[in-house]
Amino acid sequence: MKRLPLKNASFRYVEESFREWLDVLGYSPKTVKRMPWNIREMLHHFEQQGIDKLNGIDSKGIKNYFENHLKQRASTGHKGGALENATLNNHINSINKFLEYLRQVGRLTLAQPNLKREEPGRRIVFLTEGETQQLFAATYKQPAPRPGLPDSRVEAMQSRDRAMLAVFYGCGLRRNEGVQLNVGDINFDRAILHVRKGKQYKERLVPISKTALKHLQEYVYDHRGELLQGSKSEALFISLRAQRTDGQTLQLRLNHLQQRSNNPELMGKEIGLHTLRHSIATHLLQAGMPLESISRFLGHSSLESTQIYTHLIGQPQGQSFDNIPRYEVEKLFEDER
Repeated sequence: MKRLPLKNASFRYVEESFREWLDVLGYSPKTVKRMPWNIREMLHHFEQQGIDKLNGIDSKGIKNYFENHLKQRASTGHKGGALENATLNNHINSINKFLEYLRQVGRLTLAQPNLKREEPGRRIVFLTEGETQQLFAATYKQPAPRPGLPDSRVEAMQSRDRAMLAVFYGCGLRRNEGVQLNVGDINFDRAILHVRKGKQYKERLVPISKTALKHLQEYVYDHRGELLQGSKSEALFISLRAQRTDGQTLQLRLNHLQQRSNNPELMGKEIGLHTLRHSIATHLLQAGMPLESISRFLGHSSLESTQIYTHLIGQPQGQSFDNIPRYEVEKLFEDER
């Protein structure tokens, strides 16, 4: 609740300091705004309890705030309704990150209040291997004529679509990681993709399968120049205006392929670029890859984030998976050790 007043100057300062800390670590603009808002509500609650110093806050008080305030109050966005489970989980994430911030900057060290996460209200959407193949197949279908757009540029857009699928599905990149990729981040000789602008500015190396590498090579060497039209840009994904393609444009292209698949089940799913990342993680798990390896592949900071995929499927089925061969991923991780 961003409009709640904080009378205490030290609380206002620590909220702003927390915001700057998140920004420096490279969190998304949405997170940099939302987490401090959640902490503002907690600090406001403690002010109402007569607490005006950080050392007056303890784990028991935080747990009481979560159980007896947050879980009881009405949502400002839903008349008379309680906070959604996803919102409560966001508050837990904010509190845990705030406590981490306090420890790292040496302001306060508190034990984790062990707040119980709520069951998500909706399941993560992921595609079957067949559906991902249908997305690739849709990039080869003859598109409807576009007046003023030469065939060579249409072919370049289709090649860019395949490169997009190779990056977000084949390499499991986050939306912003893929948008910020430059051509120089791809080592074609070693079949390695260098993620330089990952979450929290963490870099990682990602193996590229032969199929994905083929799509990227065709796009970069045969079609990207058609989109550049003589202009200079280091960006991997180039728009029709010869500029770095933004995430919204790539999202629209993905939805375009989804509709051209002519698969009613696929067309009925609500998917985004992150769906491709969820899908590759799920498929690797189904293929029997160890959870620790998938976590490294995705760039997760802990196994907790990766373990959610174990709830999306039953026991690993050990089925074959060709897009990113298991031995390629394992070899890279062995080299890193």
